[in-house]
Amino acid sequence: MKFCLKSLSGLLTILACMALFLAGCEKDSDGPMEVSVDHFSYRGEGFFKAAKLDSGRTIHLSKDTLFLNMGQMWTFSNCALESIDLQLHKEDSVLWISPVLKIHATSEDCPAPYYRPDTVLKLLLSNSQMDGVGLIKVKNDTDSLLDSILLRRGSFTKDTFDIYLDSSFADVHAYPLRTKEKKNGKTVPTVMRVLDSLTPRVFYWRTMKSICTYRVDNCVNTVADTIYPSRWNVNDTNLVPVHYACADSDSVYCINSKWENDSTELGSVQERPDTIWHYSTYYMENIPECGSYDSIAVSNYGIGNRVRFIRKLLTPDGDETFCGPSSQKNWMVYNLSGTVMVEDSDSLKVLDSLSATWKKATVAPDTLIQKEK
Repeated sequence: MKFCLKSLSGLLTILACMALFLAGCEKDSDGPMEVSVDHFSYRGEGFFKAAKLDSGRTIHLSKDTLFLNMGQMWTFSNCALESIDLQLHKEDSVLWISPVLKIHATSEDCPAPYYRPDTVLKLLLSNSQMDGVGLIKVKNDTDSLLDSILLRRGSFTKDTFDIYLDSSFADVHAYPLRTKEKKNGKTVPTVMRVLDSLTPRVFYWRTMKSICTYRVDNCVNTVADTIYPSRWNVNDTNLVPVHYACADSDSVYCINSKWENDSTELGSVQERPDTIWHYSTYYMENIPECGSYDSIAVSNYGIGNRVRFIRKLLTPDGDETFCGPSSQKNWMVYNLSGTVMVEDSDSLKVLDSLSATWKKATVAPDTLIQKEK
């Protein structure tokens, strides 16, 4: 009993000491801990790591507002970002935009402190700033190029074209082949497919004996029937089973599921020559001189279908001094196989070759239109 009383007395003594300790530490100024010293103030420059001009579009028209989307900004917090100063300077036909982040950080509490804020700036460039400029680029404080956009004077038109690809486009022996360039007397875009090259190759194979375990015919004479695979392995010798059928009738000799292959009895290695046909498909269109595409989209692409092309075309104003980008001044060639515009090359003369091929290419029938008539 004495032990229990002593234990209880000791526990009460400890609790009393803890209460006195907490009371001694309490202050009227208790609250959140300060993260910086009183009267802290810092002025300087931040930095950013991401920027996009007009949300990544290809062409910006001089008469439109230029949008600059800046992200991954390191500014202590959104409250510390005091201003964004834009430094503009020209180098030949390039206008460089260099944003500078001005920071003023203090010890004051910041509500909703976003530490990597994003922002969108609207820029109205003057005629003098755009004079002689064909390309706008934006860089950060480390001179890293973050984005670029073409500057053009003109207007956009968005059109939709449906071009029918006849089944003959699936026949490599028919190339070069193209669609009609006239519809109701009006020039329309065309699709052309050309053969680029041939790659010969050889498959190796051996016959493999097959035994019928359940015959359904008792024919007198049989004939061997080599069952070639639908796919060949170019890196290995393919085993090709040899089945037997009745030679003097169309009767079934063996149930298909009852053939057993015997890989211990193989014939000699034989060669099967083959060829890979490499071809490209192009969308080709006459455009206004020095025009260009701002965008192009393709849907429902396939042989025997009406392929839909949606393209946004730039038509330059009379005072535009910059050209393109285009395949030629008044011709646009878009490689559908590689989803890239074809540009001329002094070493390859690709466009000259394609132009000559287009003129002599066979015109495929427009089967759907003929049926509709």
